Amino acid sequence: MYLYTAAQSRELDRLAMQDHGIAGYELMCRAGGAAFDALTERWPEAGQVLVVCGAGNNAGDGFVLARLAHRVGLQVHVVLLAEASRLRGDARRAFDDMLVAGVRPTPFSGSLPAGAHVVVDAVFGTGLDRAPAGPWRVAIESINGYPAPVLAMDLPSGLHADTGRVLEVAVRAQCTVSFIAHKRGLFTASGPDQAGELVFDDLGVPGELYRRLPGDCRLYVYPPPVVLPPRWQDSHKGDYGHVLVVGGNYGMAGAARLAAEAAARCGAGLVSVVTRAGQAAVINAGRPELMVQEIEHGDRLDEALERASVVAVGPGLGQDEWARQAWSKLRRWPGPKVVDADALGILARNAMRADNWILTPHPGEAARLLGSSTAQVQHDRFAAARAIQHRFGGVCVLKGAGTLVAGADALALCRTGNPGMASAGMGDVLTGVVAALLAQAPAAAPMDLASAAVLLHGRAAELAAADGQRGLLPADLLPHLRCLVEHV
Repeated sequence: MYLYTAAQSRELDRLAMQDHGIAGYELMCRAGGAAFDALTERWPEAGQVLVVCGAGNNAGDGFVLARLAHRVGLQVHVVLLAEASRLRGDARRAFDDMLVAGVRPTPFSGSLPAGAHVVVDAVFGTGLDRAPAGPWRVAIESINGYPAPVLAMDLPSGLHADTGRVLEVAVRAQCTVSFIAHKRGLFTASGPDQAGELVFDDLGVPGELYRRLPGDCRLYVYPPPVVLPPRWQDSHKGDYGHVLVVGGNYGMAGAARLAAEAAARCGAGLVSVVTRAGQAAVINAGRPELMVQEIEHGDRLDEALERASVVAVGPGLGQDEWARQAWSKLRRWPGPKVVDADALGILARNAMRADNWILTPHPGEAARLLGSSTAQVQHDRFAAARAIQHRFGGVCVLKGAGTLVAGADALALCRTGNPGMASAGMGDVLTGVVAALLAQAPAAAPMDLASAAVLLHGRAAELAAADGQRGLLPADLLPHLRCLVEHV
């Protein structure tokens, strides 16, 4: 599946009408019908519906829904934010058909009428690119303050369709029914929170159009594509790679331990850790399978690197001289690397490119890599992921709600996980998962491996949160990862 920008979505609309003879008003009626079906399925006891409409085609979808609701006997109240004289084309036709059906709208007076069981947001569509103002802003704030669930049509009003950022104020819906194309902004940044439950309807647009006009970002959901080769009966540990984790500076041994254990649980044949003097006992405690070496000087890595097939650097690495020495040695090592956490901070100050590494920044680390701010990264996560990949090479995994994976000529969004993952150490576990897959499938495309790792990581968190998201710990993912990786 692909994600689409607002412009690409409009082009799909145009092609459906031009090349397949589907009238624009027919698409509007299908959209209104799909949204009405979603409303009645989720709130079957709703007897009163409030539809808040703007002036464009999104309003037209709302007029169709209002007409359908009135036809089945629901009490419908339509609030119109614009003068009816501003309505044009299909939206005007939908408005007139609603009037003929017996629904009479009222102008927005600064507040919404009370008593509705469901509010329908049909204010703005996908074309909004600036903050709502005046009565439009007041209407959105009134919808958010209304004591009833909200159904958004196509996109919550005030949400940027391409980036998922809130344009100062946006509708917070319990359900969003999206039409024809999966809009990028619904899947990352603030999009998932604003949209609530996401329902998609292609409105009968032929599949051929999606093949003719693929989106610029793939949408990956669980399960991931198969990337690991089968395990043969006569195999041995050397067939599944040797992951070397470099990190665990003073006070941060747990980070290296999490990465190393995740790599082991995800099938790496051997896992070693190089850490600071005095840290080995902490890392080995309860996990004797890890081979831990202490070094006093960060550049004494030659022996460990000779045995490694993949290096994961950064978890608990620190920013001191020991960490800089280790990075100086590792940056010249020719094998594949996973670069995370403190190593990304060092890379930000000493920029270089490599084709054989996978960088896994969270938004704050991404901001340092780009010399910008976290807010700027979140402003357009798609652009940020691509910019990091362009500047530093390899593959960039931009973590967060709707984790993005950017390669040299491809972009993917991985849709797994939950807010319980907002916990220190989750990124260290992901580093270990990525490294383990790299070690076991050295011939696979790094972007495919990174995407599979993100999906595994997020799915493990979903399973681990069966009893609740609050208090979810990174180590809670480990037993689930072991089960899930069997099918990757």
